[in-house]
Amino acid sequence: MIADVNAGGERAQVVADRPNVWKTVIRQVPLRVLRPGVLGALLIAIGGVGAGAVVHRDPLLSDTFFNVVRYGHGRDLATAVLFAGLALMVVSWIRLGRMVRSGEIGGRGVALAAAAWTAPLIIAPPLYSRDVYSYLAQGAVLLRGFDPYTTGASALTLPLGGNVASLWQDTPSPYGPLFLLLAKSVVAVTGDNVIIGAVLMRLAVLCGLVLLAWATPGLARHLGGRVSVALWLTVANPLVIAVGIGGAHNDILMVGLMAVGVLMVLDGKHVRGFAVIALATAVKATAVLVIPFLVWVWVARMSGPARHRFVKVCAVGGLTFVGVFGLSTLVAGVDLGWIDVLRSQTPLLTWMSLPCAVAELAFYSVGRHFGAATYEGFLGFFRSAGVYVLVAVLVRQWWMARAGGVEAIRRAAIALLAATVLAPSVLPWYFTWALAIAAAFAWKDRWLAVAAGTSVWMVLVTLPDGTIVARWHYGSMNPVLWWSYLAVTVLIGVWVGMSLLQRGPGQTATPTPPTGPAPSGAEVVEVAAEEPEVAGQRQDQVPRSQPGLKGDGVG
Repeated sequence: MIADVNAGGERAQVVADRPNVWKTVIRQVPLRVLRPGVLGALLIAIGGVGAGAVVHRDPLLSDTFFNVVRYGHGRDLATAVLFAGLALMVVSWIRLGRMVRSGEIGGRGVALAAAAWTAPLIIAPPLYSRDVYSYLAQGAVLLRGFDPYTTGASALTLPLGGNVASLWQDTPSPYGPLFLLLAKSVVAVTGDNVIIGAVLMRLAVLCGLVLLAWATPGLARHLGGRVSVALWLTVANPLVIAVGIGGAHNDILMVGLMAVGVLMVLDGKHVRGFAVIALATAVKATAVLVIPFLVWVWVARMSGPARHRFVKVCAVGGLTFVGVFGLSTLVAGVDLGWIDVLRSQTPLLTWMSLPCAVAELAFYSVGRHFGAATYEGFLGFFRSAGVYVLVAVLVRQWWMARAGGVEAIRRAAIALLAATVLAPSVLPWYFTWALAIAAAFAWKDRWLAVAAGTSVWMVLVTLPDGTIVARWHYGSMNPVLWWSYLAVTVLIGVWVGMSLLQRGPGQTATPTPPTGPAPSGAEVVEVAAEEPEVAGQRQDQVPRSQPGLKGDGVG
């Protein structure tokens, strides 16, 4: 839009100068920021060969000398290499964050760093989770004519079935039809080759990260945040790169589609936005939570009686959503069985779920001293209570969002966060649901530090082989060792947050918005090509989320 100030030569000049812009961006990111993260990603990939969520029988390493990294001291060495790589990536991320806060690096510089840190992990073994093997198994179940919403991986033979974690062997798929279709297509191409299948699944998930990076500048423009900060919190975050992409989690694909859908609605392309959100829901059902909030955004932009506007938006938006989701279901050849799967209780327990944390702490500190009390009873009670509290929070946030605009999106982010912490089962990458939207708002430094420290803590409490250690006890590990490790992870998270708020060598204070006469059209084009943001300012001062703005020919 800015580049159209002069429709002729200036726009052409911006396009012609684009390679020079990227040369400037490359020079803008110091090697002391970029290089440790790249080396760290390489070490993570190398260490993951022995310490990651590897296949039980690797056709590349089995019966070779290098298979020693999978056992005993070899595995310990691989784990040390992986943690060293993670430390280097975190150091780079903190350095990048300091420069982002001070305005020395813009959005393109952050995107460049994120791409460099992500690239080595594309062909790495699965990291921090065995979920990718479940994805492939569910695709194979569908490909072989079974219903993935009633049949688990135990129906398959090795290697597709045998590499799924024992906890999920008999668990049906909880994912939407579009993702099952994607998994089925990958298995149709790769067959029983789990290694190539995992790489292809990671490439599919990587598309979600690209979509998120594409949508984030537009979201920041609408929601008042800084593009560089939003990208630093999302696409450059070690939680997203090492765990989200390293683990090939479909959550990243879901949030990428969700972010694009929200941006489209904010841009006035309401019908298309609802259609994209339907695709995100067809990957993972969580994305449907933003739909009620986007209804208010759309309603606020229409004219006429409030009730008529609300009914019209619900009718058109609902038909769009149902139509796209229904088409995905028909093409995938499945039914709505995932609804029953989502209603079932999961055996997975972590303290990231507030109901699980309260249940375990209450039982082990008080409940076990009463003969009639049982662990299962405590867990069932607090999980049920968590669901009721979640429903109350969601309804309240939705009603408070009825003014539409930016406030509705803020309430949607709160709803996604509530769905994360109050769910019966929570895993670290679930926090990307809210982060994908919340990152585009303006952040105070202290909350930025909290988000950074929490992100790194969540990586650390997830062991490279996929074990989540945020629980009252960790298997057969010595309790002293286990509690000491948990305490160290907390201290590291605190250190990350405090380090982010410090200034690096040669850094200056955060720049203030410029004052003085407005720049000419040519100057606006040149600045837009260089960096689409100025610290503390919106890229586009035209309020897009206002009543009366229409799109898609509806309302």
